Amino acid sequence: MSVQQAYNMWASQYDSNKNKTRDMEAVALRTVLAKISFKSCLEIGCGTGKNTVWLLEKAEKVLAVDLSEEMLSKAKEKVQSAHVIFKQADITKHWQFATDTYDLISFSLVLEHISNLDHIFKEAAKVLHKGGYVYLGELHPFKQYQGTKARFDTADGRHVVECYDHHLSDFIHAAKKYDLFVYDVDEYFDEDDRDGVPRILSMVFRNQYIFRMIK
Repeated sequence: MSVQQAYNMWASQYDSNKNKTRDMEAVALRTVLAKISFKSCLEIGCGTGKNTVWLLEKAEKVLAVDLSEEMLSKAKEKVQSAHVIFKQADITKHWQFATDTYDLISFSLVLEHISNLDHIFKEAAKVLHKGGYVYLGELHPFKQYQGTKARFDTADGRHVVECYDHHLSDFIHAAKKYDLFVYDVDEYFDEDDRDGVPRILSMVFRNQYIFRMIK
């Protein structure tokens, strides 16, 4: 089953089933981006719109993109605003859907399903404003090392979505290749127990232009 097929199947219960990773990533995004100003946002992996609602509180316009038609259908029911455009797209191909440039590009629980990070950061860098931010919230690599993957249950049994392990250095090196440098990093733990294995990794990158200005 492809990632697209899996999320199409998952869409009907995505908002209602128990999902610590989904809920904690939503907290991470709101915590991290509360400190950052942005007027335009390209939201990659908008899903059912769990983060789109909040992003619209800060941004004047949001382009919300997802691979799954069924996820997008749920998002459109939930989020009805003249300031958001929803598009179905495959980000592993050329980003023809991104016809503007953006202050913020966000990835929420997306990159675990992508094998080639280089292509993603290359395309993101093309449509990022000077001084703009790239946020990613991902299942923590430590959780991946333990075998945790995106999964859901139906009457037919458990479905595990295709995932790829990415190390922290993989994100940093892929971003750096396109002049995107680490601006912020944080980790989020179940029950806020920092003696345990973190569930969510959040990272913010910023393009080199701003660092040249600071120098």
